[in-house]
Amino acid sequence: MESIWMGISAGAATRILAMAGPGETLLKGLLRGTPSHPRALPTLLEAVALWQGVPVRAVLCADEQAVSSDSPLLRAAWDEGGALYNVTFVPGLDRPRRRTGVRGVGDFRDLERLLVWEVAR
Repeated sequence: MESIWMGISAGAATRILAMAGPGETLLKGLLRGTPSHPRALPTLLEAVALWQGVPVRAVLCADEQAVSSDSPLLRAAWDEGGALYNVTFVPGLDRPRRRTGVRGVGDFRDLERLLVWEVAR
């Protein structure tokens, strides 16, 4: 494994999907919409990179209503993660209408597709 792929979808809640390549899910999470600390996302990315021992290549997906220019999530996308992580910002994506996957967490197929399209290239 050369890197962890992480998709972060910001909205009313923030969904996080971390994968080791296109077929192995490592982590799924559902967090509040906005972090309470400006270093929350960089710290999460660093922690996953340190835990797994490989860098994180992340995609932050949000629409204009979900993040403003002073959002801690958006600031993390412009933050230099050094050797531990990098973040690419992608404007909002369409969520699937059908709910599947881990019960109580919701559907992550859209983030999985985004990771394959954006991070793997």
